[in-house]
Amino acid sequence: MTRAFLILSLLLALPAAAETPMGAEAFDRYTRGKTLYYGADGSAYGVERYLDNRRVVWSFLDGRCQDGVWYQEGEQICFLYEDRLDPQCWTFYQGQDGLIARFENNPEARELYEAQDLGEEMLCYGPEVGV
Repeated sequence: MTRAFLILSLLLALPAAAETPMGAEAFDRYTRGKTLYYGADGSAYGVERYLDNRRVVWSFLDGRCQDGVWYQEGEQICFLYEDRLDPQCWTFYQGQDGLIARFENNPEARELYEAQDLGEEMLCYGPEVGV
Protein backbone atom coordinates (compact mmCIF):
# COMPACT_ATOMS: atom_id res chain seq x y z
CA MET A 1 0.00 0.00 0.00
CA THR A 2 1.22 3.45 -0.79
CA ARG A 3 1.34 6.09 1.88
CA ALA A 4 -1.15 8.30 -0.03
CA PHE A 5 -3.63 5.41 -0.31
CA LEU A 6 -3.34 4.71 3.43
CA ILE A 7 -3.97 8.37 4.32
CA LEU A 8 -6.95 8.51 1.96
CA SER A 9 -8.37 5.31 3.48
CA LEU A 10 -8.07 6.75 6.99
CA LEU A 11 -9.74 10.00 5.98
CA LEU A 12 -12.64 8.15 4.37
CA ALA A 13 -13.11 6.13 7.56
CA LEU A 14 -13.54 9.27 9.65
CA PRO A 15 -17.08 10.61 10.08
CA ALA A 16 -17.87 13.63 7.96
CA ALA A 17 -17.96 17.02 9.69
CA ALA A 18 -21.64 17.21 8.84
CA GLU A 19 -22.22 14.17 11.07
CA THR A 20 -21.09 15.97 14.23
CA PRO A 21 -23.88 18.02 15.85
CA MET A 22 -23.00 21.62 16.66
CA GLY A 23 -23.03 22.56 20.32
CA ALA A 24 -24.17 25.91 21.68
CA GLU A 25 -20.75 27.58 21.48
CA ALA A 26 -20.12 26.56 17.86
CA PHE A 27 -23.69 27.43 16.86
CA ASP A 28 -23.46 30.86 18.51
CA ARG A 29 -20.06 31.54 16.96
CA TYR A 30 -21.38 30.65 13.49
CA THR A 31 -24.73 32.46 13.65
CA ARG A 32 -24.40 35.52 15.92
CA GLY A 33 -24.89 38.76 14.03
CA LYS A 34 -26.01 37.00 10.86
CA THR A 35 -29.28 36.70 8.99
CA LEU A 36 -29.50 33.20 7.52
CA TYR A 37 -31.93 31.99 4.89
CA TYR A 38 -33.04 28.37 4.95
CA GLY A 39 -34.31 26.21 2.13
CA ALA A 40 -35.97 22.79 1.98
CA ASP A 41 -36.51 20.57 -1.03
CA GLY A 42 -35.22 23.26 -3.39
CA SER A 43 -37.58 25.99 -2.15
CA ALA A 44 -37.30 28.92 0.24
CA TYR A 45 -38.39 27.92 3.76
CA GLY A 46 -37.64 30.88 6.02
CA VAL A 47 -35.13 33.33 7.41
CA GLU A 48 -33.74 33.87 10.89
CA ARG A 49 -31.78 36.79 12.31
CA TYR A 50 -29.41 35.82 15.13
CA LEU A 51 -28.85 38.48 17.77
CA ASP A 52 -26.79 38.79 20.96
CA ASN A 53 -27.76 36.86 24.09
CA ARG A 54 -29.18 33.96 22.04
CA ARG A 55 -32.12 36.02 20.79
CA VAL A 56 -33.57 35.42 17.31
CA VAL A 57 -36.17 36.75 14.91
CA TRP A 58 -37.81 34.17 12.59
CA SER A 59 -39.98 34.62 9.51
CA PHE A 60 -41.45 32.28 6.93
CA LEU A 61 -40.75 35.11 4.44
CA ASP A 62 -44.36 36.28 4.76
CA GLY A 63 -43.67 39.56 6.57
CA ARG A 64 -44.74 38.16 9.96
CA CYS A 65 -41.80 37.89 12.32
CA GLN A 66 -41.56 36.07 15.64
CA ASP A 67 -39.13 37.00 18.37
CA GLY A 68 -37.54 34.13 20.22
CA VAL A 69 -34.60 32.72 22.11
CA TRP A 70 -32.54 29.58 21.68
CA TYR A 71 -30.77 27.19 24.06
CA GLN A 72 -29.00 23.85 23.91
CA GLU A 73 -30.82 20.71 25.03
CA GLY A 74 -28.61 17.64 24.68
CA GLU A 75 -27.28 17.66 21.11
CA GLN A 76 -30.11 19.87 19.87
CA ILE A 77 -30.57 23.62 19.61
CA CYS A 78 -34.09 24.51 20.76
CA PHE A 79 -36.02 27.65 19.95
CA LEU A 80 -38.83 29.23 21.95
CA TYR A 81 -40.90 31.80 20.08
CA GLU A 82 -43.33 34.37 21.45
CA ASP A 83 -46.37 32.67 19.88
CA ARG A 84 -45.55 29.07 20.92
CA LEU A 85 -45.09 27.45 24.30
CA ASP A 86 -43.49 24.29 22.94
CA PRO A 87 -39.81 24.39 21.95
CA GLN A 88 -38.81 23.71 18.36
CA CYS A 89 -35.64 21.61 18.58
CA TRP A 90 -33.20 21.01 15.75
CA THR A 91 -29.88 19.26 15.37
CA PHE A 92 -27.49 21.51 13.44
CA TYR A 93 -24.54 20.27 11.42
CA GLN A 94 -21.83 22.20 9.61
CA GLY A 95 -22.02 21.20 5.94
CA GLN A 96 -19.70 22.17 3.11
CA ASP A 97 -22.10 24.90 1.98
CA GLY A 98 -23.39 26.05 5.37
CA LEU A 99 -25.70 24.79 8.09
CA ILE A 100 -27.89 21.72 7.84
CA ALA A 101 -30.72 21.35 10.36
CA ARG A 102 -32.73 18.21 11.17
CA PHE A 103 -35.95 18.66 13.16
CA GLU A 104 -35.85 16.86 16.51
CA ASN A 105 -32.95 14.78 15.17
CA ASN A 106 -35.49 12.64 13.33
CA PRO A 107 -33.89 11.08 10.21
CA GLU A 108 -37.36 10.93 8.62
CA ALA A 109 -37.99 14.66 9.18
CA ARG A 110 -37.42 17.34 6.57
CA GLU A 111 -33.92 18.77 6.57
CA LEU A 112 -33.31 22.47 6.19
CA TYR A 113 -30.16 23.82 4.67
CA GLU A 114 -28.59 27.23 4.71
CA ALA A 115 -29.46 28.75 1.36
CA GLN A 116 -27.34 31.28 -0.42
CA ASP A 117 -28.94 34.32 -2.05
CA LEU A 118 -32.60 33.35 -2.22
CA GLY A 119 -33.47 36.73 -3.68
CA GLU A 120 -35.75 37.32 -0.70
CA GLU A 121 -35.49 40.02 1.92
CA MET A 122 -36.35 39.62 5.59
CA LEU A 123 -39.29 41.92 6.03
CA CYS A 124 -41.05 42.36 9.34
CA TYR A 125 -44.28 44.26 9.06
CA GLY A 126 -45.74 45.97 12.12
CA PRO A 127 -48.70 44.66 14.08
CA GLU A 128 -51.90 44.18 12.14
CA VAL A 129 -53.95 47.35 12.08
CA GLY A 130 -57.54 48.01 11.21
CA VAL A 131 -60.79 46.40 12.13
